[in-house]
Amino acid sequence: MEEMLFYDRMQFAFTITFHYLFPQLTMGLSLIIVYFKWKYLRTNNEQYNHATHFWMRIFALNFAMGVVTGIPMEFQFGTNWAKFSELTGGIIGQTLAMEGMFSFFLESSFLGIFLFGEKLLGHKWHFVTGLLICIGSWASGYLIIATHSWMQNPVGYEILENGRFVLTNFKALFLNPWLWPSYLHNQAASMVTSSFVVAGIGAFYILSKKNLTYGKLFVKTGVIFGLISCVIVAVPTGDLLAKNVVKYQPVTFAAMEGIFHTEKKGSEIVLIGQPDVKDKKLDNKIAVPNILSFLTYGSWHQEIKGLDQFDESVHPTNISGLYYAYHIMVGLGTIFIGLMAFAVLQLCRKKLFETKWILWSLLFMLPFPYIANTAGWYTAELGRQPWLVYNLLRTAEGGSPTVSSGNTLFTLLGFIGLYLLLGMLFLLLVGKIINKGPHTEKI
Repeated sequence: MEEMLFYDRMQFAFTITFHYLFPQLTMGLSLIIVYFKWKYLRTNNEQYNHATHFWMRIFALNFAMGVVTGIPMEFQFGTNWAKFSELTGGIIGQTLAMEGMFSFFLESSFLGIFLFGEKLLGHKWHFVTGLLICIGSWASGYLIIATHSWMQNPVGYEILENGRFVLTNFKALFLNPWLWPSYLHNQAASMVTSSFVVAGIGAFYILSKKNLTYGKLFVKTGVIFGLISCVIVAVPTGDLLAKNVVKYQPVTFAAMEGIFHTEKKGSEIVLIGQPDVKDKKLDNKIAVPNILSFLTYGSWHQEIKGLDQFDESVHPTNISGLYYAYHIMVGLGTIFIGLMAFAVLQLCRKKLFETKWILWSLLFMLPFPYIANTAGWYTAELGRQPWLVYNLLRTAEGGSPTVSSGNTLFTLLGFIGLYLLLGMLFLLLVGKIINKGPHTEKI
């Protein structure tokens, strides 16, 4: 049973990690595309419309890859996680169905019109279709996060005698205190990814001395959007989400921060350290005293419960993985803020496009927001373990006993091979679009 559960989790972790590489770009990029189209309507500068066409092609490829890689996850609910679906389908089935029928339908329906209907619609209605795509994309994220938030902090439910969960308060599902901080944090993180992609490709154009006009436009747009979104990820959304973890999942917070023992006179914030779960300590740590208590409660000496205050049966099952995922996310986020702040400062000084180290940094950092977003999701998922529905349904109780570990491993290997080919094809197609450049796009 443990082997089967391990492969079930590995398969879902791999498929959802690969899948989310694409929606995190489409959600943020949809807003940047709308911005470019709006700027064209305001200025009648063809450069903005060419930029719109350029990025909507990359958006379309991302969207297609997101659809292809998202479908297998739906099937996994009915195969590897059949018991989970049976018990909780009355609740999570509603938000997932709404995501497919409303937001995905809105996004996919208007994408074709936006791609091919500009001449027929005219520029103003073309802008409206782009805006509807953006709304559909962000609504999709909202409904997925609503599902995830219910698993993290279940509300508005009743458990029947047969163990099934039923929704008793539909409004509570969308007023979940876990929902809005999570959603805004996720969307701001999506904007960070999109901003770095836009700025990184712009930096590539400038450094390679081609498409310089568009390179400067992309870098300028990317760093401005990037600085705003990087700050929002940290404050207020990241701060609010961390306080939610403290309130609703205190044992998770202790593991995230590496607090093995409760400190009565205030908790330190650990900058560097390696968790030794066996001996319940952090090795080689560098920490600042009392900062964590102040950031969490606004008091230098407020006690924060350590893992020693909770029964080991409810400890996160992978404390080391959770600790590292959280610190990778926070560490990269801090670097992002610093880099974007320097870039905007140089932009204001009108020296950004000649500052090579910033341009090279923007290009080099392009993949790192993907890593930070993945680490953030791992933090959320590893933090909830050993529960599928926090404090109500354990992960071990949600698997399907009729699907063998051998079958799951076989399909996992198949997914790895197939997704490797898809990923290479995607990079090849995006590379061709970037190599052609915006100025060759016909309107």
